[in-house]
Order: sequence, then C-alpha cells, then structure tokens
Amino acid sequence: MRITNKRKKLYEVSQRLSKVARGVEKADLVIKNGTLVNVFSGELLKHMDISISEGRIAYVGNADHTIGDHTEIIDANNQYLVPGFLDAHMHVESTMLSVTQFAKAAIAKGTTGIFMDPHEIANVFGVEGVQLMHEEGQQLPLKVYTTFPSCVPATTDMEDAGASLGVEDIKAGLQWDNVAGLGEVMNFPGVVYGDPTMSGEIEETMKVNKAVTGHFPDEDNHLLQAYIASGVTSDHETVTREQGLEKVRLGMHLMIREGSAWHDVKEVIKIVTEDKVNTDNISLVTDDVYPQTLIEKGHLNHVVRRAIEEGVDPVTAIQMATINVARYFKLDQDLGAIAPGKYADILLMEDLNKVEPSTVVTDGEVIFENEKIVKPFPEFIYPEHVRNSIHLKSTLKPEDFLLHSESKQAKTGVNVIKIIENSARTEKMTAILKIVDGVIRPDVEKDIIQLACIDRHHASGQISLAYAHGFQLKKGAVASTVAHDSHNLLVMGTNKEDMAFAANELAKMGGGMIVVEDQKVLARVSMPIAGLMSDQPLETVVKEVQQLEEAWKDIGCPLNAPFMTFSLIALPVIPEIRISNRGIVDVTEFMLIQVETES
Repeated sequence: MRITNKRKKLYEVSQRLSKVARGVEKADLVIKNGTLVNVFSGELLKHMDISISEGRIAYVGNADHTIGDHTEIIDANNQYLVPGFLDAHMHVESTMLSVTQFAKAAIAKGTTGIFMDPHEIANVFGVEGVQLMHEEGQQLPLKVYTTFPSCVPATTDMEDAGASLGVEDIKAGLQWDNVAGLGEVMNFPGVVYGDPTMSGEIEETMKVNKAVTGHFPDEDNHLLQAYIASGVTSDHETVTREQGLEKVRLGMHLMIREGSAWHDVKEVIKIVTEDKVNTDNISLVTDDVYPQTLIEKGHLNHVVRRAIEEGVDPVTAIQMATINVARYFKLDQDLGAIAPGKYADILLMEDLNKVEPSTVVTDGEVIFENEKIVKPFPEFIYPEHVRNSIHLKSTLKPEDFLLHSESKQAKTGVNVIKIIENSARTEKMTAILKIVDGVIRPDVEKDIIQLACIDRHHASGQISLAYAHGFQLKKGAVASTVAHDSHNLLVMGTNKEDMAFAANELAKMGGGMIVVEDQKVLARVSMPIAGLMSDQPLETVVKEVQQLEEAWKDIGCPLNAPFMTFSLIALPVIPEIRISNRGIVDVTEFMLIQVETES
C-alpha cells in the first residue's frame, strides 16, 4: 500500500492565496479577534485575524476584506493564536500507540507536526516497518515527518536485531516524500572513528541537504567536536547545563528533552534563564513519552509549560517548539509560524502559561474543540506478519534461566547492571552471590535480581543471563518485548518459574509488557504491532498501563515508570553496562564481558 499525502505544495496554491490576501477571492476560513503570538518578532499582537484558504494562511491582520458569503468564521474572542507545536525528535513506538492513535492524543494537546524516528520498528522489520509507519502518518491531520533510522541495529557486534539497514537503504529512504533527515546517530564511536556505514549514511544525507540528527551522551570534548565535524548537527541527550552550553557554542542544534522518564528541562534550560544564550538554535522535544503522560500532562505542550515554569518567557518557549524546529529541518517555508503561505496549523489558547489549547486547527480545518476530536481519522491496517513477530525456538522452561558457575567455590563475584531512576544511564557494579549445586543464585534481599535477554527474531534459542540492581522486586517476574533497540525478549524476576511463565505468556500475546506472580498474570499491555505498539485506543492503553504500574508496585518496585527504565536495560549505546541477547555489554569499552568477575 502506497499512500500519497494530499497536502498541496505552496507553488500549487500560491496564486489563490495571493488573490485571497488582496480580497479578490474569499477565504475558506477566518479566525477573528485573537492575540497573535509572533514567533518572528517575539511580539504579542492584539486584535488579529487569520485568513485561510487551501489549507494555508493567506492573510494576517484585519481580514474583513477576505470574508465572503461562504467563509466560515471562528471568533477567537481574544484568545492567543499560537503556531502548532512541532516535536523535533520522538519515537511514536514509545507511546505504545499506533501512529493514528498517537495523533489523536497529540493533536488534542496542540502538537500538529512531529519528526519521528521509527528505529524501534526498523529493528524488527527493517525498511518495511519504517515504510508502514511513515505511510500511516501520511494520511493523518497530524503532519508526520520521518527521520530515517541510522543505527539498525544500534551496534553491529553486541546484539542481534530482527533486521538491519545499510547505506543504500538510507539513500533510498531519503528520497521519500516527507523524510526530513537521518535519525539519531547513536553509534557515535562509529562516527568519530570513521565506520564506513556511519560515514556513508551521513554523507548521503548531507548530499541531499537534509538534517543529520544526533545522539551524544558522552562528555569528551574531542569526541564531541569530531562528531560535529563529521556532519551531525543536533543532539537530544544533553543532561547538564555545561554540556548544553558547550554544544550551543559549537553550533549544534540543542534539543532539550522532557519525556516520561527523562526530565532534562530543569537543568539544561539554565543556559537560557541564567546564561542568556541565543535560543534560535534550541528546540524542545519529548523523545519518549508513554500513554499516562499524554493523558495527565500532555505532549509537547507539557515540555513548553515546563520551560515556562523554569523561567523562560512564554513566547521564547513557543519559538523553541515551532519556528526553531522548522528552520532546523529547512521546512520553515511551510511550518513553524502564523504567516502568509504557511500551513494553517493554529492553536487557540486562553493562557500562554498553562499551554492548553481550546481549539486546534490543522490544514485549515478544526480538528479539536470542546475537549474532543471532531474529525474522523482514517483507519490503517498492519499486515498479519507484522502482528505476529515473536519467534521463539521453543517454549521456555524454568531451567533455561539457571546461570551455571565456572567456580568451584561456595560464592562467586558477578557483574551487575545497576539502574538509575528517571535516567537512561546505568552503572556497573559487582556483587557476591551464592553458588548452590553449581548454579549462581540471585539475592532478592540485596536486590540482585535475575535478568535474561532472549532472541525473539530468529528462533535461535539464544538466551543470555545476567543480574540487575535497583528495581527492588520482592516476588514475581516481569517481561517485555519493548527492549531498546533490538527489541528482543527481556525477562526479569525473583524466581525461574515466574520468569518462564512471563516469557511464554508474552509470546502468546504477540508481544508487549507483562507482570506475573505465582504463574498468574497480574497485568499486561498487549502490543501486537511488531511487539511494540498496541492496536487499541489511547484510553484502553492508558488503563492497561495503569494496571501495569500497579502490578510493578505490587511485586515490590517503587520506581517511577519502571517499565520504561526496564526497556532501556538492553540498549548497548548508553553507558555504562547493558544486557543483549549475546551477553553483558560494557558500553564504556564497547565489548562483551563475562557475568562472573575474575575475583
């Protein structure tokens, strides 16, 4: 199925817009009497009208001369007129929703355009997965731009994904309509040390003058400057004020992130509120949000609100979620502002500090008003094989989760993955565990919990075993096929019986997340689309996620969004230590290490 976006290019409608602006022809829609948030000048302009035709803006000002007998009129009643928000970096898969269901939630919160990096589904289904999500997005009132995934798999020697993408795949994908650039280049060592695949992908992107989006969590200045010199132009992994200053000073487009589990605004925004840097090269992004956040806090409007709460002027915060994004992706002829020629993506707001739209217009049509979506969204059906993506060699047994020791002693040292709440990072630690009948035993009392990563793409039967610290489980087990970035089957638990049960139940569901105790399901979120996304409406998924959160608490975990942290424990490109289907990865050394320590 090939879906072509029906939005008209500016050159196709420019003469019509010109005639409406002059009053020769009449507008389709006029929004009257609002206070315009002008993201070019930084002004708030009262008593402004907006004339719209062909889905684009024809005139801004007193628009009486553009009103005809058939012109629809909306009285803004002195509300603020705000450009629709643009999320410069996000993963739709992290919302657990299909692109369609996410679009409904996002538009209701004022997001009218996204730049999604679908590298999660790419790790499962390659180009086909990217194309399916991209095409689903092209039929929606939400403007969906894609940054073509760059690191699939995230590393070539540390894990096995369901698919891989190479330079030729990226070269072809960059030619698709509304592909805006290269997805976050996570393999920064590969970039700076000249890996031919990374270099080739960046070169192909630069050749077509599109954005090379980045991912740089390291603090080495030499590596950072080599990374920028290689052609990468942005970063969303900044967590400190000092890092933010350094990147802005080097000309990098700084994306400040506020997701469900990663809260970077409070610290990084200080470069704006205290250091007073120029904000033209700064954007606000979500990266990863889950359904509960969409309902309770919002989407990009929540990030804008957080910036305002930290002391940023509201108009400046809005600029960082609109025109700055459009300019970065070289799409400011169409997006990012309320001005003649731009797409008519407009928010009506009572209060700039609260950042809650009362009405959302996209392409000149009212999509959201009176607290509900008022236009139908088209349906998109994923192929059956995409909904059947869990391929295990055989049913898992409790003994598959026994880790045998090479030591002849009663105890042994082990490497442990220590997680950090509300952080994508982990720390490497060690622990001493008992050996019983040749098997290393976890220590629940000391919060040393059994961890496993199982190949779910190739039915190889491959299982790696390790230990985690920080989740504080007291009983039961959890499992997830959302396991960034290769999305193998992750299992963690206090006993081997519950671990096997959780893994097998999740496979039967077609993927998702699950919590079990005494071989009974406490909660589950079914995600049959590639094992990553639900096919259900937002409200259903929110309810399932709420039950999942409660179930995590029931088995002892007190953390915020623990399933988000759990899903990242397999991501071998963020320091310090991870698990993959091949074993434990020391990310600082980029090498596989043994579970047992030499001591």
